[in-house]
Amino acid sequence: MNQLENASLGIELGSTRIKAVLINKNAEVLASGNFSWENKLKDGIWTYDLEDILNGLKSAYSDLNKNVETIFGQKLTKLKSIGISAMMHGYLVLDSNDNLIAPFKTWRNTITQSESEQLTKLFDYNIPQRWSISHLYKTILNNDTHTKHIAYMTTLSGYIHYILTGEKVLGVGDASGMFPIDQKTNSYYEDMLEKFDNAVEKPYKLKDIMPKVLVSGENAGTLTKNGALLLDESGNLECGIPFCPPEGDAGTGMVATNSIAKRTGNISAGTSIFAMIVLEENLAKVYHEIDMVTTPNGNLVAMAHANNCTSDINAWVNIFKEYGALMGFDVDINTLYENLFKVALTGDFDCGKLMSYGFYSGENMINDLNVGRPLFVRGENANFNLANFMRTHLYSSIATMKIGINILENENVKIDKIYGHGGFFKTEKVGQQVMADALNIPVCTLESASEGGAWGIAILASYLVNKAENESLDKYLDDKIFANQIQTEICPEENGIKGFDVFMERFIKGIEIEKSAINNF
Repeated sequence: MNQLENASLGIELGSTRIKAVLINKNAEVLASGNFSWENKLKDGIWTYDLEDILNGLKSAYSDLNKNVETIFGQKLTKLKSIGISAMMHGYLVLDSNDNLIAPFKTWRNTITQSESEQLTKLFDYNIPQRWSISHLYKTILNNDTHTKHIAYMTTLSGYIHYILTGEKVLGVGDASGMFPIDQKTNSYYEDMLEKFDNAVEKPYKLKDIMPKVLVSGENAGTLTKNGALLLDESGNLECGIPFCPPEGDAGTGMVATNSIAKRTGNISAGTSIFAMIVLEENLAKVYHEIDMVTTPNGNLVAMAHANNCTSDINAWVNIFKEYGALMGFDVDINTLYENLFKVALTGDFDCGKLMSYGFYSGENMINDLNVGRPLFVRGENANFNLANFMRTHLYSSIATMKIGINILENENVKIDKIYGHGGFFKTEKVGQQVMADALNIPVCTLESASEGGAWGIAILASYLVNKAENESLDKYLDDKIFANQIQTEICPEENGIKGFDVFMERFIKGIEIEKSAINNF
């Protein structure tokens, strides 16, 4: 068996990029492929067209295949295993003929506040707005015609997995963003399913339209002939390749940072931002700011999720790039990001009384922010310079998530250290230092972190076929993947901690400005 036939493939459909990563048994990257895309706001709904989803999937695989041919002088024909990952949550429903019968709603939609509040009360369990069950409940209450014809409701990763394998299954981590998961069974809470069925009229039982829940290491089906042709239109890829359970980007991020053990955690900071903290025990009460989800192997996780992170930073960086072009010089975008991030660390620790709210979309962690209005605000006596401007946007991008972290601190949740990954941490030391100061916790990054969730789901695919008998995912990651990984740890600094605390006080008080903008602009 050659190196490629013994390789595992991971594909993740992220918010701005679809990435395919091919790894060997030791999780070393052999080749990768990419496809860039963006969500669209259609009729008030954040969505991706089905055509874009399928074309993006094929394009990412095609790019991978081209790179494989360049590196190895041959095309992909056989693989050891495959895994699919994608953005968690949202609403994707099919009829009995496998037709998409409603626009795909992504995690970014904040249009179900009333419904999520009602379900939280019904279940005595926090049900966020972006969860699949919140969207289903809303469409049923609205008497949307399509709800009578739903045969299958799943996530984006579950959908891609289904069209490639024919299996209606989902990894427990991704499933925990659809409906609450019972830790005793690693499946949906039966009593909550019954409560939902009794609360609304519909021509089906909720459990009958939901994917079967699997944990990491379980076989989730094999690549069908039609699935192989969909993924590789050249027909070179053979069918019969085993799949691991499809997972959400939160779970694959935890795998990619080896933070699935209790008292560990990771922060994914890109288009959105979320902290995943693996708990030793359940929280004392229900908080609307904290989602209760799981790791891919079923451990309980407290998730502090904010819809908005780097989008507003990206917009401002593009303005600076336009300015450069206007003045007659072209600046490499990566160099521009790096320099602007670095100058932020030279600014005042409290940002010199500048403030920004990078809310491109609604923010479910803050009440009454169901739509976005990006804002930048400064007082007449503010210290307005480039360093403070950039530091303000870095602080702002993580401030909403910090609200959730504060709740966990008040619950005495113990976090030994936290791992960071995503674009926020790309510039050496800057994102780490800002995050460490904000959370007052050491923040680590791994040399492999830039590979992201696609690498994480490739590892889960490799775990499926390469694990020893009864070898846990924790042990597999510790012994076979991360034993020799180089990591960089940055500790919080006293002035940074104090400065961020001052900024957070202003941030929370100034939310009324954001609400006013929503109502008046």
